[in-house]
Amino acid sequence: MSPADGGPPATGTVVDFDEHRGSGAVRTGDGRHLYFHCTQITDGSRTVAVETPVAFTVVAGHHGRWEAAGVTPTASC
Repeated sequence: MSPADGGPPATGTVVDFDEHRGSGAVRTGDGRHLYFHCTQITDGSRTVAVETPVAFTVVAGHHGRWEAAGVTPTASC
């Protein structure tokens, strides 16, 4: 079962975040890069540091691309 199907959250590391644009990317354990918008950061801060380990759900996004949703900083991945 995948996170998109209600399975356990995926984990990864923030590899890019642009505060001006409010968007970033997470690298998954298998090397994929998934876009996320700052409104998907669950702690309400709308910002996250590069290299922060995170948990998230993989969802279908705009233009048919997979995206990270419910991005939650974690102590470790």
